Amino acid sequence: MPHITRDSLMTLEAYSKARPDFRKQVIAHKKRRTVPLGDHMTLLFEDELTVRYQIQEMLRIEKIFEEDGIRHELESYDPLIPDGRNLKATMLIEYEDPTIRRAALGRLKGVEQRVWVQVEGSPRVYPIADEDMERENDEKTSAVHFMRWELTEEMAAALKYGVTLSIGVDHPNYSASLSPLPLEIRSALVADLR
Repeated sequence: MPHITRDSLMTLEAYSKARPDFRKQVIAHKKRRTVPLGDHMTLLFEDELTVRYQIQEMLRIEKIFEEDGIRHELESYDPLIPDGRNLKATMLIEYEDPTIRRAALGRLKGVEQRVWVQVEGSPRVYPIADEDMERENDEKTSAVHFMRWELTEEMAAALKYGVTLSIGVDHPNYSASLSPLPLEIRSALVADLR
């Protein structure tokens, strides 16, 4: 499993200099790892580079340079990196109008359990969601969720062989899918499987 280590991170000064080019690289990289599901839901599939960027940005924004703070960010974000047999994503639920968003998040309770991935010829796989903390209350779900889909050896082998991959959501109040995924996105996700 790839890990980001303290020694592999840039200092705040070095990151400040490298940030414009690094940011461009990460934005281009994220395009190949982003799956829109309908008009209001987006999955960003995480990997070592996306998580490294998030850590570097948090250190920069919070001006964290002490060892304990850096270690805390590493411990918080490192679990988002796929371990070779799974896919991991951040799900964003986006509604521009705050009133509409509040009502939608109330109707979408449990949506994080209804987002699936499907390898051609295999059943749908539903995620393990929000392992770090509860992101839903009695009134609404969160606009951000973290998800992990565990794939079998057979599913991973089939994807490496070349079968299609589809992703969707089948919540009673929100349904959308991308089936099959575009080749560029599929290839980026299959690269996460070792």
